[in-house]
Amino acid sequence: MLSEPETTTTVAMTTLSRNAVDDVVPTASQRARPRAFDLDPVTAWAATVGITLVAAFLRLWKLDYPKALLFDETYYAKNAWSLINNGYARGYVDKADSRIIAGNLDGLWTNSPDMIVHPEVGKWLIGLSELTVGMTPFGWRLAPAIIGSLMVFVMIRLTRRVTGSTMLGLVAGILMCFDGLQFVLSRLALLDIFQAFFVLCAVSCMVADRDWFRARLAAVAEAGPLSTWGPRILWRPWLLAAGLWWGLAVGTKWSSLYPLAAFGLLFWFWSAGARRSFGVTRSIRRSAVVDALPGLAYLVLLPLVVYLASWTGWLMHADVYERNLSRNAYGPYWGNYILKDAHGFFPELGQSLRSLWNYHVDLWNFHTKGLTNATHTYASNPLGWNVLNRPVGVDAQNGILPGQQGCDAAADSSCLRQILLIGTPVLWWFSTCALVWSVVAWIGKRDWRYGIVVVGTLSAWLPWLRFDDRPIFSFYAIVWEPFLILGTVMVLGEILGRADATAVRRRTGAIVAGAVVVAVIVNFAWFWPIYTDGLLTRAEWLQRIWFRGWI
Repeated sequence: MLSEPETTTTVAMTTLSRNAVDDVVPTASQRARPRAFDLDPVTAWAATVGITLVAAFLRLWKLDYPKALLFDETYYAKNAWSLINNGYARGYVDKADSRIIAGNLDGLWTNSPDMIVHPEVGKWLIGLSELTVGMTPFGWRLAPAIIGSLMVFVMIRLTRRVTGSTMLGLVAGILMCFDGLQFVLSRLALLDIFQAFFVLCAVSCMVADRDWFRARLAAVAEAGPLSTWGPRILWRPWLLAAGLWWGLAVGTKWSSLYPLAAFGLLFWFWSAGARRSFGVTRSIRRSAVVDALPGLAYLVLLPLVVYLASWTGWLMHADVYERNLSRNAYGPYWGNYILKDAHGFFPELGQSLRSLWNYHVDLWNFHTKGLTNATHTYASNPLGWNVLNRPVGVDAQNGILPGQQGCDAAADSSCLRQILLIGTPVLWWFSTCALVWSVVAWIGKRDWRYGIVVVGTLSAWLPWLRFDDRPIFSFYAIVWEPFLILGTVMVLGEILGRADATAVRRRTGAIVAGAVVVAVIVNFAWFWPIYTDGLLTRAEWLQRIWFRGWI
C-alpha cells in the first residue's frame, strides 16, 4: 500500500551540488538507485552458482565419514528422527548410538517424551533429510550440508548488493567457501549452521528492503513534493520475507532474538535516514510512527507466528508432556489445569499453549540455572572466539600404530585422526582487524554498510558474555561469521582502490587483496586433514596445532 498522509504541508528538496573535493553530489533520488549492475548478468550468475557448487562438492565429499554420532549429533539426529516419525521427540534407550550405527532401529525409543532444550526448526530439517535418505550419518548430515552450501550463495548476493560489486560478492563467497568453521559445521548435524543461515537470509532481506524503500520514496519524490511526514508505505515485501526468516532463526535457537532486536532498531534508523534524505524533518520521531510501528507486524508478530507454528508437533502432543514432564514429588507444578481434559478446538489449543509456555519456563531455567558452574573440556571465553582461542574437538582417534590404516609414522611414534571445529585462522584474524576498522568507518565515515558488520557481529557476540559461567563454545561464532566476511571484503575493496585510481594504485591493491584471498585458501588446504578426520602422524598434527589452547 502506497499512500500520502492527509496533510497539505510539503517539504522543499535542497541538495548540495558539489562536496569539499569538488565531486558532484548525487541527488537523493540518484542515491536511492541500485548500486550493483552486471554488464554480463549471465557470467555473474554463472560465477555465483559455480562457487556455490564448489562449496557443495566440498561439503558433500565423504559426508558419511566418520560413521558415528559426533558431538551433539547424538541428541539432534535422534530427536529429528523422532519428530518426523512421531510428531514429538521421544526418549531413547541406553546404547542407542551403537545400535543406530549398526542399522538397528527397532525398539530404540521409549514412550516418554524427551525434554529437548532448543526449539525445533533445525531438527525438523535434519529429520527431513533423514526421512529422505535414511537414519544414517549421510542422512542426518545432508540437510546441514545443503544449508551450508546455500549460505555461500546468499553471502555472494548480499555482499554484491551492499558493495555494488559483483567481483567483491564472489570474493565473499570464496572466503566463506574456504572457512573451516563454516565447512565443518556444514558437515555436522548441529543446529548452529541453520541458525546462521536463517539470520543471514533475514539480514539480506532487510538490506533489500532498505533499497526497495528508498526506491519507493524516490518514485514519490519525483512525482511531486513530499508531505511533512513523507509517504506511508505499509506494504514492504522484503520486510515480510525478513520476518519469515527471523521466525525460523528464533525457531532454531533463542539467541537469534538479539540480532533480531538489533536489526529491528537498525531498520527504524535506516527508514528515518531515508526520509531525512528526501527532506523530511524530525525523521526519527516521524519514522517511529509511519515505519517502526507497522514494522512491528513484520518483525515481531510474524516471527512469533512462525515460531509458534514450528512447535505444532509439540502442541499436538502437549498431553504427553503434561503427563510425563509437568509433575514432581509435590504434584503438577505447571498448574492444576492439566488435571482436566479440555474439549473443543479452542479450549484444547489454549491449554496446549499454556503448557508450551510452562515448558519454555523449564527450558529457560535449564539454560540459565541448570548449567551454572558446569564444566566442559572445550568450553571457552567468548571474548576470544573471534581470534580462535579454543576450538572444539568433534572427533579424535588416537594411537593409530604404524602400519594401521596406512599410518607411516616412525616406529616409536603413532598416527591420529581428528575433526576440529576451528575457523581458517588467516580469515578470522584478518576479519577481526576488519571489524575494528568497520567500527571506525561506521562512526567516522558514517558509512551505513559498515553498520551491518558492526551490528551483526556485536549483537550476536556480546550477549554471550552474560553466560560465561556455563559451558559455551566458540563455534557459536558461526552466526556472525557472515558479517565478519562482509567487513573483510569491504576492507579488501578499499585496499583494491577506486575504479578511477591510478593503474599503479590498482595493481598494488589487487596484489595485496589477492594475496589475502590466496592465503585463506592455502590456509584452509593446510588444515584440511583436521577438518575431515584425515590421517596424520603426530608430528604432522602438531604442525597444525599452533597454540596450546587448540589441543
